[in-house]
Amino acid sequence: MNLAALYHRPDSEMAYLVKKDDFQIRLRTGTNEVEAVILYYGDPYDVTIDDKKKQIWEYQIQEMALQASTSLYDYWQLNVSVPLKRLQYFFKIKFKNGEEFLYDDRHIWSYSKTHLENSSGFRMPYFHEIDRIKTLDWVKKTVWYQIFPERFANGDHSIDPKGTLPWGSEKPSRTNFFGGDLQGVIDHLDYLEDLGINGIYFCPIFAAHSNHKYDTIDYFNIDPAFGSKEKFKELVDKAHERGIKIMLDAVFNHMGDFSMQWQDVIKNGEKSRFAEWFHINKFPVSYDEISLEQAENLTYKVFAKTPHMPKLNTANPEVQDYLLEIAKYWIEQFDIDAWRLDVANEIDHHFWKKFYQETHKLKPDFYVVGEVWHSAQSWLGQAEFDGVMNYPFTDAIIDRIILNKINITNMMDALINNLMKYRDQNNQVMLNSLDTHDTARILTLAKGDKNKVRQALAFMFMLTGSPCIYYGDEVGVEGDADPDNRRFFPWGQEKNSRIIQEVKQLVDKRKKNTLLQEGRLGFVIARGSHCPALAIVRYDDQGNSVYNWLNLTQYKQIISPENCEYLCLPQNIQQKFQHELTLDSWEYKVI
Repeated sequence: MNLAALYHRPDSEMAYLVKKDDFQIRLRTGTNEVEAVILYYGDPYDVTIDDKKKQIWEYQIQEMALQASTSLYDYWQLNVSVPLKRLQYFFKIKFKNGEEFLYDDRHIWSYSKTHLENSSGFRMPYFHEIDRIKTLDWVKKTVWYQIFPERFANGDHSIDPKGTLPWGSEKPSRTNFFGGDLQGVIDHLDYLEDLGINGIYFCPIFAAHSNHKYDTIDYFNIDPAFGSKEKFKELVDKAHERGIKIMLDAVFNHMGDFSMQWQDVIKNGEKSRFAEWFHINKFPVSYDEISLEQAENLTYKVFAKTPHMPKLNTANPEVQDYLLEIAKYWIEQFDIDAWRLDVANEIDHHFWKKFYQETHKLKPDFYVVGEVWHSAQSWLGQAEFDGVMNYPFTDAIIDRIILNKINITNMMDALINNLMKYRDQNNQVMLNSLDTHDTARILTLAKGDKNKVRQALAFMFMLTGSPCIYYGDEVGVEGDADPDNRRFFPWGQEKNSRIIQEVKQLVDKRKKNTLLQEGRLGFVIARGSHCPALAIVRYDDQGNSVYNWLNLTQYKQIISPENCEYLCLPQNIQQKFQHELTLDSWEYKVI
């Protein structure tokens, strides 16, 4: 009996409003140690006076359901109605060894009438609708396509930067250019629409010195190698006509060293009107260059160790006003639908709260997604981001399906633990991807094994969150770590790709089936004679379900009900798996 495993935190992802009067409560216990959890709950002001003039709290009792399990923990869950907007509650925990405990805000003590009458319940004093995390309905219905603009398509050779190379003539480097631009994207909107894409996530498009544009010079202008503001407006309008949303990349952690502000600091030192815009240790600003992206003896703070990207001081009111004006400008003037926030975890929470408020004043259903590679509760638990780039999901899929570094249990643990960190509303709008401009491409990680890529894609499209395809993955583009992962799109080869046809099917199913957008998530592991087969299940409280069986091996497998292990699935859904199933090698079946 592991009392130390008991954990609950009010006013968090473990206790929150799902809908207006629908409150969800979670409790963590040790795996396979607890037989039942009973929730005692009610309005804290519902009291009666007994014969001894003592106040007696009037409560309701309801049993919680086992929602999810990992190697270490079980997670119990219950939704209760709270029409009076306030709640007090505690837990009665029945262990399998027969012992019973009460768990409240101040105690974990043995169950008795005295302790029951004297428990200090967890409190949610009042539920404010304004504080409830809202789910952006359109985002959970969106399939994103991430474009690195310099490498997607060259549609206007007249604006090619000096030294532009013929398309695909050599591998990408940190300094070469191939001429990708906004016109190239416009020219291929029909391709994206045919693929089923209804959201484009652009890497930075603003004026910058590099080919990647994360060293912004001017946030109010499109890089001239990509086109003009008029061309961008044309792109947004034509995309919107096709039902395609547009997300831009905001690099607010740092600027490029060619920016007007930083050049003024170099010229005028501490007398510069922008001296307080950055984190400067001493003047004049300087560094000793070692390589393109590393320096020593820096006199100012930078992104990572890159002297060409001085870090902005977002606590400075002038910097805040400037960045917020940028954020609003592209919404007001061009009607963009979302911002992806680069290096979001290195910027203060105070600024992100302002950012969220200002963008949502203009567009209530605006989508804000942060680049956070680790646990992100502190950004998602309040109005800062709607979702984050869901790298823990990515890593779990890659480590098991692509690299075979972990077993199936390790993957399930990682996925479930990540889900339990967040409210359902946030999980539904996380940005899920298998690779990005910051990671090696999925096909290269799989050493060219397209079967593994197919399985990983099918897995991702079943998961909670908004799926995102990195440009070219659907036609087998390869690439190692940055900058090799930013290769050109091989136009002309897309018609010969087997993967692209399956991607179209996955996108179509995802967009048409509401269970895949907002249903609960569960898993079935089938322990066969070879490596396990796996079913990802999406279901609702009415018993509706859709599931995807994946045979992760090169062998034909016969799935027997008696060899199945169920995770996060209620009994009525488990009953749908009480039949034998044959899977061919590397097959996946969406049922």
